[in-house]
Amino acid sequence: MSTRIEFGNDELEVVVIAEDDTAPRLLRCGPRGATVDLPGGQPLIEVVTSDSGHNPSSSRITYGELSGRLRYVEHEVRTLSGGWSELTVVARETEDGPARRLGSVTGPGLEARVRLSVPPTGRAVRSSVEVRNPANAAGARTLRSVASMALHVALGAAGSSDPVAFTLATARNDWMGESRWHVAPLRASGLEDIGMSHRGVGSRGHVTFASTGTWSTGTYLAGGALWNTGDGAAVTWQVEHNGGWRFDLAENREGTSLALSGPTDDDHQWVAVLEPGRSFRSVPVSLAFGDDLDAAVAAMTTLRRASRRDHPDNTELAVVYNDYMNTLMGDPTTEKLAPLIDSAARMGADTFVMDAGWYSDDDDWWTTVGTWEPATARFPGGMGEVFDRVRERGMRPGIWLEPEVVGVDSPAARTLPTEAFFQTRGLPLVESERLHLDLRHPAARAHLDRVFDRLIEEFGITYFKLDYNVTMGLGTDIGADSIGAGLLEANRAHLDFLAGVLDRHPSVVLENCGSGAMRADWAMLSVLQLQSTSDQQEVDLYAAIAASAPFSMLPEQAANWAYPARGMTAETTAFTLATGIIGRFYLSGFLDELDEQQTALTAEAVRVHKGLRPLLRSGTPSWPLGLDQRDEPWLALAVADGYERVLTLWRQDGAPDTIDVPVPALAGRDVTVTTVFPTALDAWPTTWDAEHGTLRVTTAGDRAMAARTFRLTAVSGA
Repeated sequence: MSTRIEFGNDELEVVVIAEDDTAPRLLRCGPRGATVDLPGGQPLIEVVTSDSGHNPSSSRITYGELSGRLRYVEHEVRTLSGGWSELTVVARETEDGPARRLGSVTGPGLEARVRLSVPPTGRAVRSSVEVRNPANAAGARTLRSVASMALHVALGAAGSSDPVAFTLATARNDWMGESRWHVAPLRASGLEDIGMSHRGVGSRGHVTFASTGTWSTGTYLAGGALWNTGDGAAVTWQVEHNGGWRFDLAENREGTSLALSGPTDDDHQWVAVLEPGRSFRSVPVSLAFGDDLDAAVAAMTTLRRASRRDHPDNTELAVVYNDYMNTLMGDPTTEKLAPLIDSAARMGADTFVMDAGWYSDDDDWWTTVGTWEPATARFPGGMGEVFDRVRERGMRPGIWLEPEVVGVDSPAARTLPTEAFFQTRGLPLVESERLHLDLRHPAARAHLDRVFDRLIEEFGITYFKLDYNVTMGLGTDIGADSIGAGLLEANRAHLDFLAGVLDRHPSVVLENCGSGAMRADWAMLSVLQLQSTSDQQEVDLYAAIAASAPFSMLPEQAANWAYPARGMTAETTAFTLATGIIGRFYLSGFLDELDEQQTALTAEAVRVHKGLRPLLRSGTPSWPLGLDQRDEPWLALAVADGYERVLTLWRQDGAPDTIDVPVPALAGRDVTVTTVFPTALDAWPTTWDAEHGTLRVTTAGDRAMAARTFRLTAVSGA
């Protein structure tokens, strides 16, 4: 007997098939009306336990022996808040596994329930899995991995699932080198052809991407994309977790499989011991589909907007000035800040953020942080005088904080109980002369709640830049089944803490920063309002980071530093300002030292950005020159809503004078092209080829670094 469960919305089709003799699996998942049946053989729920392992033996997060023995029990569909729909499918372990034959397991088997949810519109689905050991079970069971979603992938009209049909995109992520995309055929990405057609089992090999340490995106971005090389049909995905995660691409006999997971034993020393009556819930993951990569990213963008926390800043998109980058660099004083406050206000900033250093009169403050009390010598009239000046100039005050860390020389390291910090084997975990608060502990949370409440009440702080400059290894083993399990619980407590700050202070804005974008995952960004995209200080290297950032976050969350400086040419000044035009404008630099032309360019950039905010709130990103742009002479990012789009082009030193930019979505239409920034520098002539949907742009002057932002508006059909 077979049970067919149909689910989705008007744009997305999800079909789960459950048969008496096989585990439940996805039969369809993709655009409604354009999705083929997926190959069989890949269970929807993948669980690996210590008493069952893999079959065949492998280090995958699929091939769980227990996974193949899960059988459908029941399902339920219900409506959630915001118009979301949720399908829950329950499956139970059959009683013929190796652990029973050994006698190590008796009584009822594990129960697993997968929850699939879809927003009211869009081609995206979110998934998580809960595994429960029944209360009447005879003993404990140990989980080694629980995939939040597993499926075969078949994309495009032909619906091929052969690895040779696919192109894979993933991104390396590092300090000052974020979003370094690599695009290559799946076979060339490590999924070798081993002659599967001659074998009776699937490959044991796989291509794995995983986080390391407590920087969730300190090695790779927590997502990727796969598309049919022939017709471009694409799927993109994200693991929504601020700690350990992993995803695998593998080849089974039937085709290409994708599995997405939070922490695992192999990668993060994570296990969960389920005593009878205890359950474990995996981290959420999301998939989005489209006719091409841009459409798949648009679907993911829609899901992100539907799943983020409501906040006034989601609409306002305040322009932020921060005194750090290439400016005070952690050495603020009342005297140094005064001209920066005045010039930021003249340029049109909405918020002024005092960055690091405000809590110590000693420049060597790294090991002393943790109490977050204002320095005295830096602010002779008190720190409140600085923020009074900010408000008098019509801006809102913000401040830098690194809340999770306590320096080994901080009073907080001695006054807080040792159990309030990450530990291993009974000893505090120290990294780079810092301890790490464990926000599961009430003393740690109370300490930080007091810090935030005091700064807000005493100084009227409305904005916090939340930094995170250490990675604490695999986590903490205090009060947990494993070091990885301790980290997972601490990660979830951290998110709960952040939500608590916003619950108490709903208009306060929280910026996510972690040595740039070392923790730029959707778990954080669904709660926080914006993301610092890098600590990169070089103008030319930042362009590729700014161009790529909206793949992993909303365009309006991508806080790209623009730091004009005295001595820059007008074109270089425009180049750095262009990084912020179609993201979140994030300004720095000694603005009071700029010459007249640079001052006018900076004020214009802020003004133009503010005029584009309605488009940024609703638009979706695309990459007309490709996603892997880091070493390219020309870079491009577009944000579009319907038939209107804004396009920024960055020309690196020595690039050709002319570039052809494909805009296939506007092919066959008349298009008006307008330069929106900068308008006072030499114009770059443009020619629109409606037949081929291509914009030709020719630069003016020499081949030095320069940038322009254009508005493309379709005015009629062909």
